[in-house]
Amino acid sequence: MPDSDTPVLDLLASMTADSLEASSLDSEELMLVRLAALVAADAPPAAYVLNLGAASELGFGLEDVQGVLAGIAPIVGTARIATATGNIVRALGFALETAGLDDE
Repeated sequence: MPDSDTPVLDLLASMTADSLEASSLDSEELMLVRLAALVAADAPPAAYVLNLGAASELGFGLEDVQGVLAGIAPIVGTARIATATGNIVRALGFALETAGLDDE
């Protein structure tokens, strides 16, 4: 029996913490790289929720996300950017919906 009600989320948090410790990048650089990797990997909205939440705590905003998308577009292509944009919008909607539930 697991020690937690969220073993998968706990594992993801542990993996993220380990990657932060193993990387020579600072937090801001690492978030930019992670966002680019999410786009390249065709990540689902849930992955964006986790990472954009952490990025926003570091002060990342819409302009930063747009900058990453513009920077990697020639490499990953327009279809991947369009898919990522849709997934980011769905992720933000989910985050707002969840925040609304927390306020009730």
